[in-house]
Amino acid sequence: MNRLRGRLLQLIPTLLLVSILVFGLQQLMPGDPALVLAGEEGANPQVLAQIRAELWLDRPLPVQYVHWLGGLVHGDLGFSWRIRQPVASLVREKLPVTLQLGCMAFIFALAIGVPAGVLSAVKRGTWWDHAANLIGLGGLSTPNFWLGIMLILLVSVKLGWLPPSGYVPLTEDFWQSIATTIMPAFVLGNATAAVLMRHVRSAMLTAMDQDYVRTARAKGLREVRVVIRHALRNALVPVVTLGALELGTLFSGAVLTEQVFSIPGFGKLVVDAVFNRDYPVVQGVVMVTATLYILLNLLADILYVLVNPRLRVA
Repeated sequence: MNRLRGRLLQLIPTLLLVSILVFGLQQLMPGDPALVLAGEEGANPQVLAQIRAELWLDRPLPVQYVHWLGGLVHGDLGFSWRIRQPVASLVREKLPVTLQLGCMAFIFALAIGVPAGVLSAVKRGTWWDHAANLIGLGGLSTPNFWLGIMLILLVSVKLGWLPPSGYVPLTEDFWQSIATTIMPAFVLGNATAAVLMRHVRSAMLTAMDQDYVRTARAKGLREVRVVIRHALRNALVPVVTLGALELGTLFSGAVLTEQVFSIPGFGKLVVDAVFNRDYPVVQGVVMVTATLYILLNLLADILYVLVNPRLRVA
């Protein structure tokens, strides 16, 4: 519990540091956002001066940061310079898309990674073990954009089973929404499945050599019950925390996948904002993503305490 209290106290300074990094690194982007926004009138110095004054770009950087941070503290993520909408409304519109994609990818990762890791450990040294390790190595080595393009060519163009791109909200058509996100979710969860498989295999190999597993076998319990109830139950303790961290990685790493499949989520939003020098959108999306990742780290600590009774110390 002391560990959790310490992590809670670290949230505020961590988020403050993240905000400084987000704002500071944003200034390193090449180009002048005022010139981009001015368009054809960009050659007019008066127009440029007016835009810079409206967007606080003519103030010193510390003043700009304090102004932005003040709005951030009150829940104001700013205003999009390009599409003239509040960043908070864009976040509310795009976040559910990325959350759906990330959660579906995580389900794929669990459905593939955990059984493959268990099978690889139980069948250690057999061709099952070698096949699972080969699949895991392939998942870690295959780029998401290449796998996505190959799946579009095979599943959509050649076989015509699923739509190649686009997105339909869950509230509009549930099954069509699943159909448009199942391929990108598989692509996104592919590498995470490989990571989970390797960790589950390692944890299972350690658990299978413990005394309580040998005792369970000596009692005459069926092997399936020994593996699932005794070995897997204890092997999942470190995997639970890893899963929470990997879920955050899925949410923050969906940029390429969303671009390949034209999914209108956080990834596509931030890429478009970068190309158009829309600083408030980039800052808002990165801050929300960083906050989600930090909260998932905290969730990982909480889960670790819950599944490991030895850490439940007042």
